[in-house]
Amino acid sequence: MPSIQFSLPDTVVVTGTASGLGLDVGRLLLAQGCRVVGVDTATSELEGRAGYQQVTASIAESETWDRVTSATDSAGPGSLGLVSCAAILDVATVPSLSRATIDKVMAVNVTGTALGMAALIPRMEAAGGGSIVAVASINASLAEQQLAIYNASKAAVRQLARTAALDHARKGVRINVLSPGPMMAGLFKRHAESAIDTEKFVATRANRQPQGRILEAEEVARAALFLLSDGASALLGADIIADGGLTTGFDFRTGAEGASV
Repeated sequence: MPSIQFSLPDTVVVTGTASGLGLDVGRLLLAQGCRVVGVDTATSELEGRAGYQQVTASIAESETWDRVTSATDSAGPGSLGLVSCAAILDVATVPSLSRATIDKVMAVNVTGTALGMAALIPRMEAAGGGSIVAVASINASLAEQQLAIYNASKAAVRQLARTAALDHARKGVRINVLSPGPMMAGLFKRHAESAIDTEKFVATRANRQPQGRILEAEEVARAALFLLSDGASALLGADIIADGGLTTGFDFRTGAEGASV
C-alpha cells in the first residue's frame, strides 16, 4: 500500500515528560528515532532509553533553559523542535484563589512556555528553521467553571504562540498551537478527582463527547507529532483543536433529551 512519509525534527525538546501528554509525545518521538530532551520537575520513565536526555528542573526558571540548550547542543547536529506540554491546574473560583496559586499557574503555564521559546527560537533561526507546538487547550477559547486561572493561562499561551509565529516566520520557524479537550491524562484526572463523585464526573463528561468517550493522551500526542512534522508545512499560527469533536457543535444530543437524533 502507498504511504505518505513525513519528517520530524532530529532533536525535540518536550516539557512535562513525567506524565500525561508530555510522556506520550516523548515516547512516540523516540519510537520514530528522534532524540528527545525531556524537561520536568519529576523524573520520567523514559530515562535510560536510547536517545533520551532528562533535565529535571522547573520550566519557569531561566537557568533550566540554559541546561536544556546545553543538552540540545550535546545531542548532535540537525533540526530542532519544541513541544510545550507541561502545565498545572488548580480547581477554584476566583475569590478562593491565593496570590501564590495565581503566580504558580501563570509561571509554569505561560512563563515556562515563553522561556522555552526564547531559548530555542534563536537556535532554530541560526539553523535555518525549526518547529514549535505550543500546547494550549480548548479552554483558551471556551470558559469552564472553577478553572479561571488555568483558562486564562492557556489563552495567554495561545496568543503567545500565534504572535511568535508571525514574528519568526521569515526565519523559517514554524509555530502552531495544539488545543486538546479532555483526555485521560494528569490534568483531567486531577480535575475529576476533585469532584464529589469522580466516576459520575467522568461518565458525564464522556457522554458529552460525540464518540462517547474521553480521548487517550496518545491520540492527542499523534496530533502534536503531525504539527511538528513537515507534513504540516502549510500550517503557521494555526490552532488545531484535538477534542474528539466536543466543540464542533454547541451540544451533542444522545436521545436521552427526548430529541430526535
